[in-house]
Amino acid sequence: MPESFLAFDLGAESGRAVIGQLQSGTLQTTEVHRFANEPVAYGNSLHWDILRLWLEMRRALKKVGGVQLEGVGVDTWAIDYALLDDTGELLGNPYHYRDGRTSGIMQEVFEIAPPELIYRITGIQFLPFNTLFQLFAAAKHSPRMLQSADRLLTIPDLLNFWLSGNAVSEFTNATTTQMLDAQTSNWAKPLLQRLSLPSHILAAVCDAGTILGSVLPCVASEHTRTPVIAPACHDTGSAVAAISAREDTAFLSSGTWSLLGMEVDAPIITDDARMANFTNEGGVCGTTRFLKNVMGLWLLQRCRETFARRGNDWAYDDLTSAAAEASAFRSLVNPDDPRFLNPTCMVTAIEQYCCETNQPLPDTPGACVRTVLESLALRYSVVLRDLERLTGGRVRQIRVIGGGSCNDLLNQFTADATGCTVLAGPAEATALGNIMMQMLATGAVKNLQEGRELIDRSYPTRRFQPRNVDAWEHQKTRFKQYCEEHFA
Repeated sequence: MPESFLAFDLGAESGRAVIGQLQSGTLQTTEVHRFANEPVAYGNSLHWDILRLWLEMRRALKKVGGVQLEGVGVDTWAIDYALLDDTGELLGNPYHYRDGRTSGIMQEVFEIAPPELIYRITGIQFLPFNTLFQLFAAAKHSPRMLQSADRLLTIPDLLNFWLSGNAVSEFTNATTTQMLDAQTSNWAKPLLQRLSLPSHILAAVCDAGTILGSVLPCVASEHTRTPVIAPACHDTGSAVAAISAREDTAFLSSGTWSLLGMEVDAPIITDDARMANFTNEGGVCGTTRFLKNVMGLWLLQRCRETFARRGNDWAYDDLTSAAAEASAFRSLVNPDDPRFLNPTCMVTAIEQYCCETNQPLPDTPGACVRTVLESLALRYSVVLRDLERLTGGRVRQIRVIGGGSCNDLLNQFTADATGCTVLAGPAEATALGNIMMQMLATGAVKNLQEGRELIDRSYPTRRFQPRNVDAWEHQKTRFKQYCEEHFA
């Protein structure tokens, strides 16, 4: 029987359990369980339903009870966290990063610790919902809960704790908190002390590929000998672990968020990088993911929800087909405008933006979706030029991975807007990177290069060459003006 590894891959919309098996020199995957991940609003707060996610993970383990697993690994989105008391019990449902409690918090933090100092220590992009700002908001709005906490664990670390009983902070995810020192790879305790934030509640940091223990009997009695392995617990970390994106190749992890960057050997912490708001996230095997976050297909997801409420329950493929038929460059938006973070109605937010910039309103679903996709591609082109300037390299091809790699229209737009060859796939990069790091931890592959070659061999890419480059080049000045007017 082939060796089997189970990856739990939890994203902002859904979670999945995927089994990976090495067969005839290729890595084959099978999805064994899928479940929704829907935030819960109560009072004036937005939370994750973490107990529901844990229940679904246990159901997945039950489904594969007859399979001998060589490892189990968890990856999730970054930034969010849970607080535990001294018995290991939850003190409350984890907040969702789109909750409004961090509104205005960044400026309050900057009055105590200037952004130049924070970036010099952490090398992390400033986003209002980074863990650092969430924790500062918690100290302001719910100090008694924070004072009662014995341990802070990010979401994947919490799930690893429940699986194995071992409470640690996996490195790639810990870096995204903006609370880790980029030079020492340890918690930035002097920074936290300056902000009057507790550091004693932070768990010890471990590397990706660490075996944390075995599945606890109370979790799944069928798998008590199965190692619990920390892959790159940040989902983008796992996705980038699956591919090689160095020298003349950039990566674009395309999903709810778009993360565009390059794998480098050491953090790039300069004033230019800070001003461009690039981030240095920890990678696997001593690498760094130098990248920038762009509001991704979240805009399309929320537009689709609006269309459904209005009586048109379009499938994503149908929306993309309608966008392909719509007029080009009719309306453009800056995807990173704060109004698109969590609007009540995304379509209305896009229409308001177009009104403010004296553009025609996208008056059909196809026109609205084309606005989103063209704007994303143009935003990628701006970020790519900054990436080249900051790394001193020339990007000739972009490796698009994640669910967004299945959107051929966006792939073509990205090639056209950037002038780069786009290599699309694999869509399952996150689960594959998760599984590959488990294989590396158990010796099923010898090193990172061998693991990546295995994935490349198993999942060939699709190629998109630039077309209509002049037409896209003509739109860039217009697009940059919108970004300068509305960028925050």
